[in-house]
Amino acid sequence: MFQLETRPVPSASMRLLSPLIAALLMLASGFVLFTLLGQPALKAFYVFFVQPLTTLYGVGEWLLKATPLLLCALGLLIAYRANVWNIGAEGQLVMGAIAGGGVALAFPDVSGSWLLPAMLLAGVAGGMAWAALPALLRTRFHTNEILVSLMLVYVAALGLRFLVNGPWRDPEGFNFPQSRMFHEAAILPLLHPEMRVTLAGVLALVLVGLIWLFLSKSWLGFRLTVAGQAPAAARYAGFGEKRNVWIAMLISGGFAGLAGVAEVAGPLGQLQPSVSPGYGFAAIIVAFVGRLNPLGALLASLLMSLLYLGGETAQMELGLPAAITGLFQGLLLFYLLAADLFIHYRVRRSVRAPVAVLKEATR
Repeated sequence: MFQLETRPVPSASMRLLSPLIAALLMLASGFVLFTLLGQPALKAFYVFFVQPLTTLYGVGEWLLKATPLLLCALGLLIAYRANVWNIGAEGQLVMGAIAGGGVALAFPDVSGSWLLPAMLLAGVAGGMAWAALPALLRTRFHTNEILVSLMLVYVAALGLRFLVNGPWRDPEGFNFPQSRMFHEAAILPLLHPEMRVTLAGVLALVLVGLIWLFLSKSWLGFRLTVAGQAPAAARYAGFGEKRNVWIAMLISGGFAGLAGVAEVAGPLGQLQPSVSPGYGFAAIIVAFVGRLNPLGALLASLLMSLLYLGGETAQMELGLPAAITGLFQGLLLFYLLAADLFIHYRVRRSVRAPVAVLKEATR
């Protein structure tokens, strides 16, 4: 018989190394997976992990996909540090896209410099408003924010589909379910003419530093961390749980909303039935692979972005199914959780006492 025994002191070094171990195990599993799919493993690895970064355009796409992942993960890691489980960043991203896109559509011919900042603020407000719903229901009616925030993802997605198929559909778009293209003043500037990555990438890097300062140097960041790691101590210190829930949900929702408006004001340039391939859900993995640390989230977002980009390249070059990206993401999370299990627990062989065995034998 074997049983799990809690370790007196989990290893701090292994906690930092576990994301790397999980990534290496993911790669080893990928080797087996490619072989089972009948693909030359080395060629498949090159196509998946190296070929996307061999051109300037590919590097731009890598950074472009990393930006919304990083923005969503920065907000989520704050919530998770506070023990507030926001699973609905995908819906908050969509609402941010709707709110920011709505500003662009309301002023189709305006070329003022104020339009783009107004869109970004509207996107943040839209994400915060959508995150406020599970915060309200938890603090007022003690509902589970995991279920509420997750269910609101589908409400937001249906709301977007209604708008682009109905009142916001482009009248000159040949009946396609999409809005008008945004005015040039409502589009984020590119960082390089040969890449699609926009100014939002620089903004995300700035926010990494700001979030690190917020968590490590500010009183509010300390308060949220204590509330997550030691709830009893937080209550004793007078840190109100309801206020912590509101702060964590609003911050995480605002970051997801910013990611949403950055997508529609960047590579998309309009509202479409789908504005995200699941960045809000993948950002949950990014936050945990990054160890709920802003700098770790930056590295994890680059890895997750490469999985998206490599999956697309593998579909075109090797004919692999689109599900290959999600499979690699799932493997990464699985191995990370497995590593965490053995960081906090160790396997012990339980030896039954001879007297107890003798009693059972004589019954």
